[in-house]
Amino acid sequence: MLTMEAVANILPYAQIILSILLIVSILLQQRGASIGGAFGTDNFSSTFYKRRGIEKVLFRATIILAILFVLSALVALLIK
Repeated sequence: MLTMEAVANILPYAQIILSILLIVSILLQQRGASIGGAFGTDNFSSTFYKRRGIEKVLFRATIILAILFVLSALVALLIK
């Protein structure tokens, strides 16, 4: 079993890896947005969109990575 000292030593590296993976997964999700989206108007067809295939997997992976990152931050807070 891992000791608190071992977890405290590994945790910063795990957070760095999780943050990089989270940034990459968020950037891969970006779709081409119209210029109207910057001013508050957007094409309504892009509002109702069902994710399929790899896009759905990437969306769920982003959620899981975000949860893992928050949990690692809470553990780091409790350890210190």
